Amino acid sequence: MDSPSVCIAKLNQHTWYYEAMNTHKRQRFPPDIISYAVWLYYRFNLSHRDIEDLLAERGITVSREAIRLWCIKFGAIYTRRLKRKHRGHGDTFYIDEVFVKINDRRHYLWRAVDQDGEVVDVFLQARRNGAAAKRFFRRLLRSHGGEPRKIVTDKLRSYGVAHRELMPDAIHDNSQYANNRAEQSHEPTRVRERVMRKFKSTGQAQRFLVAHAAVSNLFNLCRHKVGAQHYRDLRVSAFAEWSKAVA
Repeated sequence: MDSPSVCIAKLNQHTWYYEAMNTHKRQRFPPDIISYAVWLYYRFNLSHRDIEDLLAERGITVSREAIRLWCIKFGAIYTRRLKRKHRGHGDTFYIDEVFVKINDRRHYLWRAVDQDGEVVDVFLQARRNGAAAKRFFRRLLRSHGGEPRKIVTDKLRSYGVAHRELMPDAIHDNSQYANNRAEQSHEPTRVRERVMRKFKSTGQAQRFLVAHAAVSNLFNLCRHKVGAQHYRDLRVSAFAEWSKAVA
Protein backbone atom coordinates (compact mmCIF):
# COMPACT_ATOMS: atom_id res chain seq x y z
CA MET A 1 0.00 0.00 0.00
CA ASP A 2 1.35 3.42 -0.98
CA SER A 3 2.24 5.96 1.67
CA PRO A 4 0.11 9.15 2.01
CA SER A 5 2.80 11.26 0.30
CA VAL A 6 2.90 8.88 -2.68
CA CYS A 7 -0.90 8.91 -2.91
CA ILE A 8 -0.92 12.73 -2.90
CA ALA A 9 1.76 12.83 -5.60
CA LYS A 10 -0.25 10.44 -7.79
CA LEU A 11 -3.40 12.50 -7.24
CA ASN A 12 -1.61 15.72 -8.20
CA GLN A 13 -0.21 14.03 -11.31
CA HIS A 14 -3.67 12.81 -12.30
CA THR A 15 -5.17 16.27 -11.68
CA TRP A 16 -2.44 17.87 -13.79
CA TYR A 17 -3.05 15.44 -16.67
CA TYR A 18 -6.84 15.92 -16.57
CA GLU A 19 -6.49 19.69 -16.46
CA ALA A 20 -3.97 19.71 -19.32
CA MET A 21 -6.24 17.59 -21.50
CA ASN A 22 -9.24 19.85 -20.93
CA THR A 23 -7.67 23.31 -20.69
CA HIS A 24 -8.42 24.52 -24.21
CA LYS A 25 -11.29 22.18 -25.01
CA ARG A 26 -14.14 23.68 -27.09
CA GLN A 27 -12.22 26.86 -27.84
CA ARG A 28 -12.58 28.44 -31.26
CA PHE A 29 -8.96 29.62 -31.37
CA PRO A 30 -5.85 27.43 -30.97
CA PRO A 31 -3.99 27.37 -27.64
CA ASP A 32 -1.00 29.30 -29.02
CA ILE A 33 -3.14 32.37 -29.75
CA ILE A 34 -4.96 32.21 -26.42
CA SER A 35 -1.79 31.82 -24.36
CA TYR A 36 -0.08 34.60 -26.34
CA ALA A 37 -2.93 37.02 -25.65
CA VAL A 38 -2.94 36.13 -21.94
CA TRP A 39 0.83 36.53 -21.76
CA LEU A 40 0.67 39.97 -23.37
CA TYR A 41 -1.99 41.13 -20.93
CA TYR A 42 -0.20 40.08 -17.74
CA ARG A 43 3.36 40.73 -18.92
CA PHE A 44 2.95 44.26 -20.31
CA ASN A 45 0.89 47.35 -19.56
CA LEU A 46 -1.63 46.66 -22.32
CA SER A 47 -5.41 46.86 -22.36
CA HIS A 48 -7.69 44.28 -23.98
CA ARG A 49 -8.19 46.70 -26.89
CA ASP A 50 -4.42 47.01 -27.36
CA ILE A 51 -4.10 43.23 -27.58
CA GLU A 52 -7.03 43.09 -30.00
CA ASP A 53 -5.13 45.46 -32.31
CA LEU A 54 -1.86 43.54 -31.96
CA LEU A 55 -3.57 40.30 -32.94
CA ALA A 56 -5.39 42.03 -35.81
CA GLU A 57 -2.04 43.23 -37.18
CA ARG A 58 -1.07 39.54 -37.40
CA GLY A 59 -4.26 38.69 -39.25
CA ILE A 60 -6.11 37.28 -36.20
CA THR A 61 -9.58 38.72 -35.73
CA VAL A 62 -10.78 38.35 -32.16
CA SER A 63 -12.99 40.61 -30.07
CA ARG A 64 -11.94 42.53 -26.99
CA GLU A 65 -14.54 40.66 -24.95
CA ALA A 66 -13.11 37.28 -25.97
CA ILE A 67 -9.66 38.41 -24.86
CA ARG A 68 -11.09 39.58 -21.53
CA LEU A 69 -12.70 36.18 -20.94
CA TRP A 70 -9.48 34.39 -21.91
CA CYS A 71 -7.53 36.43 -19.36
CA ILE A 72 -10.01 35.58 -16.61
CA LYS A 73 -10.32 31.86 -17.32
CA PHE A 74 -6.88 30.89 -18.59
CA GLY A 75 -5.03 33.42 -16.46
CA ALA A 76 -6.22 31.53 -13.37
CA ILE A 77 -5.27 28.15 -14.86
CA TYR A 78 -1.80 29.27 -15.93
CA THR A 79 -1.25 30.90 -12.53
CA ARG A 80 -1.99 27.67 -10.66
CA ARG A 81 0.48 25.78 -12.85
CA LEU A 82 3.21 28.40 -12.44
CA LYS A 83 2.80 28.27 -8.67
CA ARG A 84 3.07 24.48 -8.65
CA LYS A 85 6.37 24.63 -10.50
CA HIS A 86 7.80 27.64 -8.66
CA ARG A 87 11.25 27.02 -7.22
CA GLY A 88 10.43 28.68 -3.89
CA HIS A 89 11.01 32.08 -2.33
CA GLY A 90 13.80 33.54 -0.25
CA ASP A 91 13.99 33.59 3.53
CA THR A 92 13.36 37.32 4.02
CA PHE A 93 9.92 38.82 3.48
CA TYR A 94 9.33 42.53 2.95
CA ILE A 95 5.70 43.23 3.82
CA ASP A 96 3.66 46.36 3.17
CA GLU A 97 0.11 47.49 2.56
CA VAL A 98 -1.27 50.21 0.30
CA PHE A 99 -4.78 51.54 -0.17
CA VAL A 100 -6.72 50.82 -3.36
CA LYS A 101 -10.03 52.49 -4.10
CA ILE A 102 -12.68 50.18 -5.58
CA ASN A 103 -16.21 51.45 -6.24
CA ASP A 104 -15.44 54.55 -4.15
CA ARG A 105 -14.54 52.40 -1.14
CA ARG A 106 -11.06 52.17 0.31
CA HIS A 107 -9.48 48.71 0.45
CA TYR A 108 -5.97 47.70 1.43
CA LEU A 109 -3.66 45.64 -0.71
CA TRP A 110 -1.28 43.59 1.42
CA ARG A 111 1.85 42.45 -0.38
CA ALA A 112 4.94 40.46 0.56
CA VAL A 113 8.09 40.24 -1.57
CA ASP A 114 11.33 38.38 -0.89
CA GLN A 115 14.91 39.65 -1.06
CA ASP A 116 15.04 38.89 -4.80
CA GLY A 117 12.03 41.10 -5.53
CA GLU A 118 9.64 38.21 -6.23
CA VAL A 119 6.09 38.53 -4.97
CA VAL A 120 5.33 35.95 -2.28
CA ASP A 121 1.63 36.79 -1.99
CA VAL A 122 -0.90 39.58 -2.48
CA PHE A 123 -4.18 39.87 -0.62
CA LEU A 124 -6.91 42.50 -0.83
CA GLN A 125 -8.73 43.32 2.42
CA ALA A 126 -11.09 45.97 3.73
CA ARG A 127 -9.07 46.64 6.90
CA ARG A 128 -5.49 47.22 8.00
CA ASN A 129 -5.88 46.23 11.65
CA GLY A 130 -4.40 43.35 13.64
CA ALA A 131 -6.98 40.82 12.41
CA ALA A 132 -6.21 41.70 8.78
CA ALA A 133 -2.47 41.41 9.41
CA LYS A 134 -2.88 37.98 11.03
CA ARG A 135 -5.06 36.82 8.13
CA PHE A 136 -2.34 37.81 5.68
CA PHE A 137 0.41 36.21 7.76
CA ARG A 138 -1.52 32.93 7.80
CA ARG A 139 -1.65 33.03 4.00
CA LEU A 140 2.11 33.56 3.93
CA LEU A 141 2.69 30.60 6.25
CA ARG A 142 0.56 28.35 4.04
CA SER A 143 2.15 29.45 0.77
CA HIS A 144 5.72 29.43 2.10
CA GLY A 145 5.37 26.25 4.14
CA GLY A 146 6.65 27.79 7.37
CA GLU A 147 8.14 30.88 8.95
CA PRO A 148 10.68 32.98 7.05
CA ARG A 149 13.98 33.77 8.72
CA LYS A 150 13.24 37.49 8.77
CA ILE A 151 10.37 39.88 8.08
CA VAL A 152 10.73 43.57 7.30
CA THR A 153 7.77 45.93 7.78
CA ASP A 154 6.98 49.53 8.55
CA LYS A 155 5.98 50.66 12.05
CA LEU A 156 2.28 49.76 11.75
CA ARG A 157 1.38 48.15 15.09
CA SER A 158 -0.72 45.46 13.39
CA TYR A 159 2.48 43.84 12.12
CA GLY A 160 3.80 43.51 15.65
CA VAL A 161 0.61 41.73 16.75
CA ALA A 162 0.75 39.26 13.85
CA HIS A 163 4.48 38.69 14.34
CA ARG A 164 4.18 37.86 18.04
CA GLU A 165 1.29 35.44 17.53
CA LEU A 166 2.14 33.74 14.22
CA MET A 167 5.85 34.21 13.48
CA PRO A 168 7.52 34.56 16.88
CA ASP A 169 10.80 32.94 15.77
CA ALA A 170 11.31 35.25 12.78
CA ILE A 171 13.47 38.35 13.11
CA HIS A 172 11.30 41.48 12.83
CA ASP A 173 12.91 44.62 11.39
CA ASN A 174 10.78 47.78 11.28
CA SER A 175 13.53 50.37 11.12
CA GLN A 176 13.17 53.42 8.91
CA TYR A 177 13.76 52.92 5.16
CA ALA A 178 14.30 49.17 5.64
CA ASN A 179 11.02 48.40 3.87
CA ASN A 180 11.62 50.42 0.71
CA ARG A 181 11.70 47.24 -1.39
CA ALA A 182 8.08 46.39 -0.50
CA GLU A 183 6.92 49.98 -0.97
CA GLN A 184 8.48 50.13 -4.43
CA SER A 185 6.84 46.82 -5.38
CA HIS A 186 3.45 48.58 -5.43
CA GLU A 187 4.41 50.73 -8.43
CA PRO A 188 3.50 48.15 -11.13
CA THR A 189 0.06 47.83 -9.53
CA ARG A 190 -0.44 51.59 -9.68
CA VAL A 191 0.57 51.62 -13.35
CA ARG A 192 -1.87 48.83 -14.24
CA GLU A 193 -4.58 50.49 -12.18
CA ARG A 194 -4.28 53.58 -14.37
CA VAL A 195 -4.30 51.52 -17.58
CA MET A 196 -7.41 49.63 -16.43
CA ARG A 197 -9.04 52.86 -15.19
CA LYS A 198 -9.32 51.46 -11.69
CA PHE A 199 -10.39 48.03 -10.55
CA LYS A 200 -14.09 47.27 -10.90
CA SER A 201 -14.51 44.85 -7.98
CA THR A 202 -12.49 43.19 -5.24
CA GLY A 203 -12.78 39.82 -6.98
CA GLN A 204 -11.48 41.20 -10.26
CA ALA A 205 -8.62 42.99 -8.50
CA GLN A 206 -7.58 39.89 -6.53
CA ARG A 207 -7.68 37.64 -9.62
CA PHE A 208 -5.65 40.08 -11.68
CA LEU A 209 -3.03 40.79 -9.02
CA VAL A 210 -2.38 37.10 -8.29
CA ALA A 211 -1.96 36.28 -11.99
CA HIS A 212 0.12 39.38 -12.61
CA ALA A 213 2.42 38.45 -9.72
CA ALA A 214 2.91 34.89 -11.02
CA VAL A 215 3.88 36.08 -14.50
CA SER A 216 6.10 38.85 -13.10
CA ASN A 217 7.92 36.34 -10.90
CA LEU A 218 8.60 34.09 -13.88
CA PHE A 219 10.16 36.91 -15.89
CA ASN A 220 11.89 38.58 -12.94
CA LEU A 221 15.34 37.98 -14.41
CA CYS A 222 17.32 40.78 -12.68
CA ARG A 223 18.49 42.11 -16.01
CA HIS A 224 20.54 44.88 -14.41
CA LYS A 225 22.63 42.35 -12.43
CA VAL A 226 23.69 39.90 -15.16
CA GLY A 227 25.49 40.03 -18.48
CA ALA A 228 23.71 40.04 -21.84
CA GLN A 229 24.30 36.36 -22.67
CA HIS A 230 23.33 35.21 -19.18
CA TYR A 231 20.15 37.26 -19.42
CA ARG A 232 19.28 35.67 -22.77
CA ASP A 233 19.78 32.20 -21.27
CA LEU A 234 17.52 33.08 -18.33
CA ARG A 235 14.91 34.42 -20.72
CA VAL A 236 14.96 31.18 -22.74
CA SER A 237 14.43 29.22 -19.52
CA ALA A 238 11.54 31.50 -18.51
CA PHE A 239 9.83 31.02 -21.86
CA ALA A 240 10.32 27.26 -21.56
CA GLU A 241 8.56 27.32 -18.16
CA TRP A 242 5.77 29.42 -19.63
CA SER A 243 5.34 26.96 -22.50
CA LYS A 244 4.96 24.10 -20.01
CA ALA A 245 2.38 26.06 -18.02
CA VAL A 246 0.19 26.82 -21.03
CA ALA A 247 0.50 23.43 -22.75
